[in-house]
Amino acid sequence: MAGYFELKATASGKFMFNLKAGNHEIILTSQQYASKASAEDGIASVRKNAAAARFDRRTSAKGDPYFALTATNGQDIGKSEMYSSAAAMENGIASVQKNAPDATVKDLTA
Repeated sequence: MAGYFELKATASGKFMFNLKAGNHEIILTSQQYASKASAEDGIASVRKNAAAARFDRRTSAKGDPYFALTATNGQDIGKSEMYSSAAAMENGIASVQKNAPDATVKDLTA
């Protein structure tokens, strides 16, 4: 099964999305957007920037590796979960690169 984006509204009335792999695991979580259109633009940005490999590898305060996908202006588009190792993080990046470009959108806002 192919990856997909889940677009949803938050309890506070904002919008966000998750990119999920074919096994339904979340591989990238977006920031919150004020409008649905902005969240949809964020999805388009993930597709574009994942293909361009704009990944920023980071380490949490607890020492756990994770990554952020960034736009050309340096702004974070989405972040990963915390990983147990750098190798697991690299697998997460590869999964975003594989799944994002052709991922369908499941709109849960309706």
